[in-house]
Amino acid sequence: MKKHIASNSLHDPEALILYLSLLEQQEKFDAAVEVLSGDLGSLIGIQEDRLRIQGRLLARACNYSAATEIFERVLVSCPDDWEVFLCYLGCLLEDDLNWLKMDATMQICSPSFDDNGACKANHLSNDEFNSRISSAVSLVQRLQTDCNGGFVRGAYLANIEIERRCRLCGTKHDDNFVEALLTYFCRFGHLSCFASDVEIFLHLLTLEERDKFLEKLMKTLETPPASPLKALDQAMSIFKVHESLGVMFYLPLTDLEVTTKRMLQMYCKNLTLSKDLDPQENMHGEELLSMISNILVVLFWRTRILGYLLEAIMVLEYGLTIRRYVWQYKIQLVHLYSLLGALPLAYEWYCMLEVKNILVETISHHILPQMLNSPLWSETGDLLSDYLKFMDDHLRESADLTCVAYRYRNYSKVIEFVQFKERLEHSSRLLTARLDMSILQLKQKANSLEEVECIFENLNCGSKLLEMSNEDKMKILTFNEDFHARPWWSPTPNINYLADHFEEGFPWLKEKLDLLLGRQLTMLYAKNKKKAVGEEGIVKKLIERKSLLPRLIYLSIQISPISLKENVGNGSLHDADAIGERKSLLEKYARNIGLSFDDAMSMLLAIFKGQKPLKDLGPDVISWLNFTVFVNAWNLCCHHLESPRKDSSMNSWSVVDYMLRSCISEQLTHPETVLGVPGSNLPVLVQLVTEPLAWHILVIQSCIRSMLPAGKKKKKTGLVDSLNSSYAHAVCDSVQCLISVLQDIGKWVSNQIKKSEDQDVDSLLSHLQRSSSQEELGSILSILEASESMSVSEVGERISAALQSWSAATVCRKISAARRSLLLQFLSICESKLKLLYSINKSI
Repeated sequence: MKKHIASNSLHDPEALILYLSLLEQQEKFDAAVEVLSGDLGSLIGIQEDRLRIQGRLLARACNYSAATEIFERVLVSCPDDWEVFLCYLGCLLEDDLNWLKMDATMQICSPSFDDNGACKANHLSNDEFNSRISSAVSLVQRLQTDCNGGFVRGAYLANIEIERRCRLCGTKHDDNFVEALLTYFCRFGHLSCFASDVEIFLHLLTLEERDKFLEKLMKTLETPPASPLKALDQAMSIFKVHESLGVMFYLPLTDLEVTTKRMLQMYCKNLTLSKDLDPQENMHGEELLSMISNILVVLFWRTRILGYLLEAIMVLEYGLTIRRYVWQYKIQLVHLYSLLGALPLAYEWYCMLEVKNILVETISHHILPQMLNSPLWSETGDLLSDYLKFMDDHLRESADLTCVAYRYRNYSKVIEFVQFKERLEHSSRLLTARLDMSILQLKQKANSLEEVECIFENLNCGSKLLEMSNEDKMKILTFNEDFHARPWWSPTPNINYLADHFEEGFPWLKEKLDLLLGRQLTMLYAKNKKKAVGEEGIVKKLIERKSLLPRLIYLSIQISPISLKENVGNGSLHDADAIGERKSLLEKYARNIGLSFDDAMSMLLAIFKGQKPLKDLGPDVISWLNFTVFVNAWNLCCHHLESPRKDSSMNSWSVVDYMLRSCISEQLTHPETVLGVPGSNLPVLVQLVTEPLAWHILVIQSCIRSMLPAGKKKKKTGLVDSLNSSYAHAVCDSVQCLISVLQDIGKWVSNQIKKSEDQDVDSLLSHLQRSSSQEELGSILSILEASESMSVSEVGERISAALQSWSAATVCRKISAARRSLLLQFLSICESKLKLLYSINKSI
């Protein structure tokens, strides 16, 4: 670069930024400042941009006084630049700033502050600190005077930040902090960004200050602004602050019910403000419905009354009837319908999001985990295919994009494209999707051993997938999902707070609330980082387990049948490499589910003998049953468990039969889980049937094929009599067991759908009706129904037509139809496996 500059100089701002980023990465900050201050600095045409970079470089060189002067100059011309104010205050107070390294795509990057360490590391005396704070206050006052009457928020938000720093350093203990928040509300409380502006400051409030702050906010509702629109926006900001502080988790139930009713009345009353808006414009008060839905889900969590959950759905469906473009409503409905066992509706609303391009990478987590555990194989295959097609197309075309950017000397885009490509290449979602697609294909063809073997031909017998989870790939795995839009009760795909009972009391709230809400508050930076690392660890274990599955299935249907032959001409029965590989994979699988191989075997036998309960397996029952099936197949080769010839009740076939029968029976005898939602245990039943039970049937088919002498037909007397094999008896018993459990599942599904659709709708509507024991329950529905009477002159033709078309009965009918459709598809899978087992049973 030096040689190039000396001979040809630089002629592009992009080239200069690239050069400065290289110098910064070498920590040659003084040299970078010199370059920027020279003739080359004029390449950056906007002076403020040049000053931002210069201030940053001076700060990284620890020349805080010079950096402070530079940032102050920027603030005078750009008083609303919040990033620069944070840099200014950090340099002024000489805090321990954690500056992020600049690359060629960034002109300035704000520091990250650690509240717990920022002021502890400060070497300034109290007098020096107060003097510098006074300088900051004077600058802020000057900025406020210069922009008086405008909508520049930064100069006013700065007061809160200054009070926050004072509080953290213990220099002030008065009401200045709360007053600064209230002053900011009085000026900007009607803006939609108010709550997000102050959210990071709210965690510093004590309980007493919080109550005082909320009380003063609520008093402002008594004297609302003259403008109805401003009054609505101000009220929404107050409700958002309540949500940020987690008020809905500790207020009395009656207060929460009144709040939801009041919010919904406010929304309906102000529909008139939106009558002239275009359908694609955001409606006034739109966020109220999302907040109402969140509160109703909290009420369901705290009471287990299903009506609240249905009301949350009604409110969102109502909002989407009026305006179909609110993606926040759609995402909430995806999760609520999944929770309610109406997955086809969840899938329908996800499709209406029209997810395209990179969004398939970042937000597919809203629906894919539920779909993978469902009988909706066709729809799941479409989701995976569309995702893999986008990823493959992008990775193929990224080189062209990079070359075009380089040709036009857009160096920041070159680096951005390369980094983006690398993130996608190493994406955990991409790796998981490739594994899921292969496993889905095996599930779809699991009734035919020959078709499964054809699939394995394309997977290199499962070895291809096994290589995907090697240690090197796990180290460079990237996690690109955006979890911010997920509902509060499920901040990640692996967490569902509604699965546990609500814990009363503020001590619980104080400890867990911020994490529950998923807020990225400064105080919780370390906790959130630890949580993210934990989530990544869960995903890595899942990838490892899924990558082991196809290879173990292949080995189970290829090696174990050979041991059943009485005369083995080749040495395949004693193929030490094959047996050793299987043992190694089983040991790895056991470690993945939390135990050593020997301990896992002991656990299975203890449960089989009744010495331990099934619940000791933990929540991941499916992985344990898969392990049991694979151990049984491995046992056919090395006879690790007791031989069936010695004691038929203790052979591995009996263990598999017992585990499958017990786990499925447990699900069938408890048709409602802790959620209290009928059908919410359906995903577990689907997995039990489509994974361990399906793999076990494949092992049975492979054993039967191997028991028959090559080139000979079965005798009419049957396989058991013709071979006189104790293994054949074990196979026969296992087939009978599977037939029995599938028949039980069929009866359970039939009982779930035996009611007519009208009866289902009436049952759902009954949860929404007012009753004496639940005085407020049903008020939400009555408000929604009352809004239908609003005239065209009040709300406009479009909104009036939407209100007339909405009805709770229609929504309930859709829920009923979706749940019945899901159950019928599951029943179809069970019946196909029953048909296969009847055929097998007849042959033996």
